[in-house]
Order: sequence, then structure tokens, then C-alpha cells
Amino acid sequence: MALPEASNIYGTQTFDESTLAEDRKLPGALRDASFVTRLLCLFASGRHDLEAYWESLQSKDAFQNARERQCSILTNTITSVSNSTPRRRLHSLKLQKAGLLLATSGVFVTTVSPAPYFDYTLPAPYLLLFTSLMMAMIAMLTSGLGMIRWLHADRQWIQEQIKPGGYFLLSHLLSMVMPMFFAGLSLNCFIFAMLIAGFCSQNTACHVLTAVWLVAYVVGVGSMSIEFMWKLAQMS
Repeated sequence: MALPEASNIYGTQTFDESTLAEDRKLPGALRDASFVTRLLCLFASGRHDLEAYWESLQSKDAFQNARERQCSILTNTITSVSNSTPRRRLHSLKLQKAGLLLATSGVFVTTVSPAPYFDYTLPAPYLLLFTSLMMAMIAMLTSGLGMIRWLHADRQWIQEQIKPGGYFLLSHLLSMVMPMFFAGLSLNCFIFAMLIAGFCSQNTACHVLTAVWLVAYVVGVGSMSIEFMWKLAQMS
């Protein structure tokens, strides 16, 4: 009985290794992504390229970590579950816990102010509160749909979906970004509603507290915006 030649075995191993290395390499369509795609990637993963995300799709363990991280982000976008949620709890939907933004905005929209000097039922604050409520509902809906999608996601299917780039890549990144976008929009509408109601008040203490809140808001958002602009400058 003839044994296979060693050269054939080594040649096959070399071919398999080269094929595996080629599969792990970032496709050209993802490497030469547009500015909008890189901007969405920056919001979705904190990086302006898709190299780290593509690497997470090359092994089951790395993909499992990426999926748990994404489920954790989607959970904490709307619900009051903390970042220290155990991993085993990330596989169950937590949407039965009322969203903090949704509940808070709903209370302010459906009730009158208990303090006469802080009237948030004025037209401008009430419109912002109602907008905040609507955005929170959309954020909860997209977050729930995103969690269902990620809990049943297939690694190889995602690879084939985003590999050509274009529309499928944009839709994939948007599904990761939209819940955070609507939650942030809802939170900012709520903040501006409270600021307007505070500055429209006839109470001096209310004016002072609102001014302090505005300064804290500007400083917090400004510091994060500086870091974001620095990362955005690296994309050009």
C-alpha cells in the first residue's frame, strides 16, 4: 500500500494556512469604506475602521464576546440594568423592566407639576417631553429587535452580509447605532425641557439650580465632544 508523499501533505497544509490567512484579511470593500460608513463604525465600536470587528467574526469565542458586549450595550441603552450584569443574564431579554427614560418621560407628560414655580406643562417644555417619550419608545423597540437579532445571529452569515460592503454594511451598522441614537435624542429632549422650564420659572433658586445643571451639561458633553472630534480627525 503506497503512502502519501510528504510533499503533498505539506503542500496541502500550506494551502489551508494561506486560505485561512486570506479569509482573516480585511476585504477591500471594508478597507476602503466611505466616510459615512467609518462614522457609523466609530459610533458602533469606538473605532473608525472595521479591522477589529472583522477579526471578531473569525472565531467562535471572539464572536461570542462581541455578541455579549453588543447585547449588554443594547440592554443598558434603555433599561436600568447596570454594566456589571452577569453574562448568563445577557441572554435573556430585560425589556420587561420598564425603561428609565420611557417611564420618566411618561410621568412628566401625563401629570401636572406639583410645584407652581416649576411649570413643565408650558408649550415648549411639554413638546420636548412628548418628543422624548416618542424617541424613548422607538429606542426601546429598536433595542429589543436588535437583541433578538444578536441572540440568534450567525457568525458566517454576518461575514457574508457585510463582506461586499455597500447597503448591507450600512444596514448592519445602523442596527447597532440606532438604539443609542434614539436614546440619546430622548435624553437630550428631556434635559432641554427641564432647562426651559427652569429658566421660565419665577423662582430665583430654580434659576440658580438650572444654571448649574446647564454648566454641568455643557462641560460633560463638551469633554466627550472633544474626544469624539479627535477620533473624527484621525479618519481624514
